[in-house]
Amino acid sequence: MSRIAFIGLGNMGLPMATNLAKAGHNVTVFDTVAAAMDKAASDGMKTAQSASAAVSEANIIMTMLPNGPIILKVLEEVIPAAKAGAVIIDSSTIDVASARKAHEMAKSADLQLLDAPVSGGIGGAAAGTLTFMVGGSTDAFERAQPVLEIMGGKIVHCGEGGAGQAAKICNNMLLGISMIGACEAFALAEKLGLSAEAAFDVISTSSGSCWSVNTYCPVPGVGPKTPADNDYKPGFAADLMHKDLGLAQQAASESGQATPMGAHALALYDTFLKEGGSGRDFSAMIEYLKTAAR
Repeated sequence: MSRIAFIGLGNMGLPMATNLAKAGHNVTVFDTVAAAMDKAASDGMKTAQSASAAVSEANIIMTMLPNGPIILKVLEEVIPAAKAGAVIIDSSTIDVASARKAHEMAKSADLQLLDAPVSGGIGGAAAGTLTFMVGGSTDAFERAQPVLEIMGGKIVHCGEGGAGQAAKICNNMLLGISMIGACEAFALAEKLGLSAEAAFDVISTSSGSCWSVNTYCPVPGVGPKTPADNDYKPGFAADLMHKDLGLAQQAASESGQATPMGAHALALYDTFLKEGGSGRDFSAMIEYLKTAAR
């Protein structure tokens, strides 16, 4: 049994922490939202009055926070309070530069840190089937792996510090691009008089086959059940896709890599959010495309 501190109890963090507690670990949590703390307490977790108090006895410290500046600010508070030898696992999705800065902060205090963003959404967090993309030393990875396996179905050690975030933003840039392509294809099929079922049956078994069609089809009533079948209630919100596409463009700019499709995908999601897409699933892009002027 490990003593685990979990900081950040949002839509992803709370079910992740809950799975750790259900597995028998001693979990102490902190969040600035009282309702999240109350829910964690009702699920048998200890609550702390501050992030620094949460980590004082922990040998594993997990964070799941909104962005790079916030995670760096939290680390400034918790690193001085952390036990010697503690491993910090940051599962936030943040920019690569902030992730590398976080590693430097931990190393300067003789602590180990892993950047370990996830894929799999709220459903995967609840089911304990997330994919973790992990950056950091082999020693830290091996120490953290048993804890990560409680929350994830697949754990990939991608390389040194920052590699986990790099893998996440590359994957999600491709996901955003492919979802737009899927939405365009199904919208055009409808205009041409082709049924969604026929389009799905062809595309899902032909050269256009991809996850955005086969597993997460943006059209209701065809293929596996997706947010399209639930009025596009978010499994992965368009706001989060916009954030990840922005992180990809930041990384592309910093590294000097051309990503024209990624840039265009970001622009489209920016427009979609401004025209009513905020709070909806990222596959609801199809509804915007159906009404957009050619």
